[in-house]
Amino acid sequence: MSIMKAKKEITVTPELSAKALGSGSLMVYGTPAMVALMEETAQMAVGELKEGETTVGTLVNVKHVKALAIGAKAICTATMLQQEGRRLTFHIEVTNEAGELLGEAEHERFIVDANRFMSKLN
Repeated sequence: MSIMKAKKEITVTPELSAKALGSGSLMVYGTPAMVALMEETAQMAVGELKEGETTVGTLVNVKHVKALAIGAKAICTATMLQQEGRRLTFHIEVTNEAGELLGEAEHERFIVDANRFMSKLN
């Protein structure tokens, strides 16, 4: 698997606000929503897996450094830095349309067999 990159852009809706998500009292882009965008974008950067495989997030070390208003765009870029066996590591940045950094993260995902993973829950 080669080093891969993915990008996703969203418009911040009231449902993605800190107030709606319970992570704060303000109507600004909420950290939980930003983390979800980061994980989704990282998953997009994984590329093709074997039949029955998927990835699961195991670590997100995130900094949320700038607020973003409802109605504004958040642009997330995830770069896979390394694959060691089943372990994948990423650097992720979220910016606004002006290119200002809103947040960044180091993220880890593991490749798993989906059926085997789910069977452990029973």
